[in-house]
Amino acid sequence: MTQARRALIIAFSLLGTSLPARAEVAEPDTAALEFHGFRAGARLDELQSRLRELGVSRLKCDRAKVDPRVSECRASFRDEALGGRVQLWVSAIDSVAGVITLSGKVAAVQLDQWRENVERSYGQVDSQVQGTQWMMQWVRRGRMLRLTWRIEGREKTASLSLVDGRVLDAWGKTRRERGLSRQ
Repeated sequence: MTQARRALIIAFSLLGTSLPARAEVAEPDTAALEFHGFRAGARLDELQSRLRELGVSRLKCDRAKVDPRVSECRASFRDEALGGRVQLWVSAIDSVAGVITLSGKVAAVQLDQWRENVERSYGQVDSQVQGTQWMMQWVRRGRMLRLTWRIEGREKTASLSLVDGRVLDAWGKTRRERGLSRQ
């Protein structure tokens, strides 16, 4: 046995005995970023169920002409917890949401509630400013939640986007394989 190999064996044995064995507490899975019952990567039928709970009869979807696997969907609903009238936009690939955006005019108290709800679930992050727009962003395992707001006149407009990068990456990969990426 060489001296280097003997040193490695001793080092590994010391390392193994110096670390106490302990049970790991599983952290909650925050990868499925969600807001107000909408989650990144949700299927369209799941989103439709959520909208029914909010009193919306139907999510209106149109298929893209270039790639029929892509659907652009819209709905509008009223929810006082979110500040009143909210616009929902969904870009789905094979009936799975790649991007979900909720947007509406909000009072300062509602915007604070949106932010506090997200921070309570995913932690605090610094806000960034670009011109008249503010933004906060959380990223977990290929998914992103972005809260953006700006002042228009005397009103604040807020939007919250949920993005599932895995859905978008898989779509981009199949588009390249099918030769559709340059159309």
